[in-house]
Amino acid sequence: MGLLKFIIDLLSGGSRLPCPFCGTAGARKTSDGRTHCKNSSCPNFDPIFARGGRPAMPTTVPTRGNFQPAAPVTIAYKNFAGQDRNFVIEKSSLLRKRNHLVGKVAPRGAMIALSRDRVQNLAEVEAHLPQKISPDQAWPSARERQVLNYHKKHKSSSALFEQIRAKYPNW
Repeated sequence: MGLLKFIIDLLSGGSRLPCPFCGTAGARKTSDGRTHCKNSSCPNFDPIFARGGRPAMPTTVPTRGNFQPAAPVTIAYKNFAGQDRNFVIEKSSLLRKRNHLVGKVAPRGAMIALSRDRVQNLAEVEAHLPQKISPDQAWPSARERQVLNYHKKHKSSSALFEQIRAKYPNW
């Protein structure tokens, strides 16, 4: 039975699965990686795949969490497939890790990482990031950064660390 279903799905132009966004059964994922859903209230809705070519009856989209950010920051993001997405992230959890922005996203409260290259409103979002140095202050030298990061990682201290820390208190 499994082989027959695989062949039917292959001939029909995609595999059938529950929609990853709304959970409606019978969604199709085509060879280009796009999901086509029968649910008319789903962002992946495609009327071609709805029953009889007509849109299905609207249903409510279930939320899979109840996390509400106290200080929300909206990030406009274009994913790898070229789809525009909006994420609402808690401001206090937002931080930069190398070339990514990491934060707790609504509605589930899960931590996600978003590539800075794909963020559409990067200047607006970076204004909400915690600043390690004041705008008029020069960045620490490579040696100073090494000492600051070492003692921060190992939760230790030294005279040199305290001296550098006095120059850069938010590091």
